[in-house]
Amino acid sequence: MPSYEEFIAEIKPIWETAWMTNMGEFHDRLKDQLKEYLKAENLLLFVNGHMALEMALQAMNLTGEVITTPFSFASTTHAIIRNNLTPVFCDIREDDYTIDADQIEALITDKTTAILPVHVYGNVCDVDKIESIAKKHNLKVIYDAAHAFGVEVNHRGIGTYGDASMFSFHATKVFNTIEGGAVTFKDPSLEILLNYLKNFGITGKESVEYIGGNAKMNEFQAAMGICNLRHVEENIERRLVSERYREHLQGVSGIRLNPIKQGISQNYAYFPVSFDGFWLTRNQVYDLLASHNIFARKYFYPLITDFECYRERFSDLELPCARRAADSVLTLPLYADLPLEDVDRICEIILSAAKKGKQSV
Repeated sequence: MPSYEEFIAEIKPIWETAWMTNMGEFHDRLKDQLKEYLKAENLLLFVNGHMALEMALQAMNLTGEVITTPFSFASTTHAIIRNNLTPVFCDIREDDYTIDADQIEALITDKTTAILPVHVYGNVCDVDKIESIAKKHNLKVIYDAAHAFGVEVNHRGIGTYGDASMFSFHATKVFNTIEGGAVTFKDPSLEILLNYLKNFGITGKESVEYIGGNAKMNEFQAAMGICNLRHVEENIERRLVSERYREHLQGVSGIRLNPIKQGISQNYAYFPVSFDGFWLTRNQVYDLLASHNIFARKYFYPLITDFECYRERFSDLELPCARRAADSVLTLPLYADLPLEDVDRICEIILSAAKKGKQSV
């Protein structure tokens, strides 16, 4: 969060204008600032990332099947289902947890109209291969970039890939507007339709041409975003405390860390650790840390295909890499104000417990 004084000073004009929502001055200022920061020609703001994704899919006028990943937050598949589309799940890469582009083409049928990949933990999908597949089969590509705010590939903004990308500005993200989200998109003609969809489909004072919803970002959210955008680079730099985790955990048997790839800038959004073959299971590490009031996250667990609402339809799918990741990955605490001493303590708890376990055998 910005300082209390900074935010209060920012929102003071709202009391003078009484303009609190419906695309006011703060909304428009943030939109322009984010277009510049993300290097995107077209961008629209939404009340949250989920509605941004759901309405991006709706605006594409898709039918049939959408190829996606089971290793993501619930929102990704929910957005597909709520658009009366059928998700087709593709397994993930074991090294970076993104969709395995080498398996996508085998899943394409005459009903496939789009691919919805997810940039996971700030790791970027194989955007070039996905683009090649999409062009070959005339498919739309809509990225879930909720984890990838500010990430660039060879200095190109991640939101410029595909036909559209959704960003989440939830309070837990690298950049937040309390709640909020955005869609960047290639086709400028989508702007008019997306603006209608996020405002109930209203096209005039007495005209409602589309079945839309209420997905507008309000002025208080936008003001928070304006404040936070001033400090986002500083906050990302402070997340470099993640390197302290690497110092402790790199090279430890049974622990696999997030890969660092050349040409891709990092936002240090999360610090995922795979405990696969480690002395303690992922769940044991989770419980051990919790006993010390340290709250890591099984992220993502369970697989989307194992959710109660989807289990009957999808739980029998063969997705070995995704299932292994869901059972082994733990994201350790990471935020801009995390003290190095706390990182040291977290790692000491994990490594000491493993050492004791080995000695007891």
